Amino acid sequence: MRTLWRIFAGLFTWAWRVLNFIRECILNLFLIFLILIGVGIWLQINSGNTPSDIPHGALKVDLTGVVVDKPSMSNKLSKIGRQFLGASSDRLKENSLFDVVNAIRQAKEDKHITGMVLDLRDFSGADQPSLQYIGKALREFRDSGKPIYATGDSYSQAQYYLASFANKVYLSPQGTVDLHGFATNTLYYKTLLDKLKVNAHIFRVGTYKSAVEPFLRDNMSPEARDADSRWVGTLWQNYLNTIAANRQITPQQAFAGAQSMLDGLQKVGGDTARYAYENKLVDELASRSRVDDVFIKQFGWDKQNNDYTNISIYDYPLKNTNVDDGNIAVILASGAIMDGEETPGSMGGDTTAQEIRQARLSPKIKAIVLRVNSPGGSVTASEVIREELAAAKAAGKPVIVSMGGLAASGGYWISTPADFIIASPSTLTGSIGIFGVINTLEHSLDSIGVHTDGVSTSPLADITATKALPAEVQQMMQLSIETGYKNFIGLVAQSRHKTPQQIDQIAQGHVWTGSDAKSNGLVDALGDFDDAIAKAAELAKLKNVQLKWYQDDPSFFDMVLSQVDASARAVLPAALKAWLPAPVVEAMGSMKNQPGLLGTLNDPQNRYAYCLSCGDVR
Repeated sequence: MRTLWRIFAGLFTWAWRVLNFIRECILNLFLIFLILIGVGIWLQINSGNTPSDIPHGALKVDLTGVVVDKPSMSNKLSKIGRQFLGASSDRLKENSLFDVVNAIRQAKEDKHITGMVLDLRDFSGADQPSLQYIGKALREFRDSGKPIYATGDSYSQAQYYLASFANKVYLSPQGTVDLHGFATNTLYYKTLLDKLKVNAHIFRVGTYKSAVEPFLRDNMSPEARDADSRWVGTLWQNYLNTIAANRQITPQQAFAGAQSMLDGLQKVGGDTARYAYENKLVDELASRSRVDDVFIKQFGWDKQNNDYTNISIYDYPLKNTNVDDGNIAVILASGAIMDGEETPGSMGGDTTAQEIRQARLSPKIKAIVLRVNSPGGSVTASEVIREELAAAKAAGKPVIVSMGGLAASGGYWISTPADFIIASPSTLTGSIGIFGVINTLEHSLDSIGVHTDGVSTSPLADITATKALPAEVQQMMQLSIETGYKNFIGLVAQSRHKTPQQIDQIAQGHVWTGSDAKSNGLVDALGDFDDAIAKAAELAKLKNVQLKWYQDDPSFFDMVLSQVDASARAVLPAALKAWLPAPVVEAMGSMKNQPGLLGTLNDPQNRYAYCLSCGDVR
């Protein structure tokens, strides 16, 4: 028996040692794998193409996804993510507006680049001021004598806006130029809340503060309709004026209206490509093979890649424009304003304030340019940012605000300390108003037999989503909102050198385009980011301008998680949408932008300066 036990123990010990050996081998191999990945990433980041690697040919602007001021992932990390984790999420890619513009301007001076091809089939869009800024760079490139060609099977409105800057626009014989106008749509769910017996307590100031209307109505109020119609119409006219000027036609010829377009299509037998050609929206109807022949003749043949000679804008090596010893700080204030630290797609009040503080305390920084592209958000977080910007101004450093597509509500709040505000004619700004939303579920719970009861030392202590909101709390909340609104218009009046009464007349939550905001004295000049930099240099009396961009790149692990999440979102919705009716899919897409329903607004006092309708123009 003892012998058998020894044999069994020996076998067990031997097996245990084998398992330990296998475990250690696997762990060591995994460690070696991680080291190799790390080395590969380091080499990728520190190598890239050199000027000698750039072929003599075209810069291929094959933008994928959207263009934003501040991508949630840097271009280098995004490129690595596509290489290591696949390209399934390319359609969700965020491109830096400033990287795109810098690439085009650098290519204009690059002797290796002899022209440009706009291949925009995967480009999803950008706000209008961003498109205008890219268009400005395209015009500079074209005016340098280098040709621009645009090619596409079809063009969306955003794609065609950029394509219109080309010397020659090609369209597939079966394609279309989809010009249809702009529209905004918002879900209204008062009836839904009533059916669910949700008690929505709404507190607001501002006739035009429509962000809370979905809780109060089942349709748009006349005041909101009138205000939105004005700025949507202005944006559309700006769009038509630009493409018409680029194509040397009239705005009416570019888009004569739905009925005139229908009449024109009937004349050509419904042939959308021919309609675009006859109305001079495109220069030639050509297949992909025909366009390839043109590009091969123009730029030469790349035997290695079996394509015309070109380099993608994603592979084109950019010179570093971020100087550690720079004298003008550029701080990007993008996304909804939230309390706390920054998260992807939103602006953290603490994060942005800390960046401004660093610029204020740096002796090398002589001026600050705050690039605002935000619909607003938390009043508390907005004030944290505003106070820090005011401190920078008080320290003697000129503060310039460059408004992007949006600088509304809280986005305007944080802009008030600026020495000078520059907006695009198509910027949406203003929306000076405040609201608060507190939902309680006492009726919903009562209907299913769930009740809440207890004791409290005061009505102020008895605040819970499962009970009715005490009358004293409702009165205090409305008073807080009204006080916040008075503070808001007071800040604006002080910064714009007007009386609060004058500001109140153009406030009330009213949304203005940059052009109207200039007429109303809410901004100082119309222009773009270049004009803001020039103004900062002028006020700081700088001759040699060097920019210091305040933005942190995410870690490799953040990149991995973001890429995996994006890949999942790229695949799963498609699978789910296949099983859902089209109206449901559209509703799901709209609901994600509704404040207070699925959002993450987190003001500690439930006060928000937020423009709902500004961000969803289609």
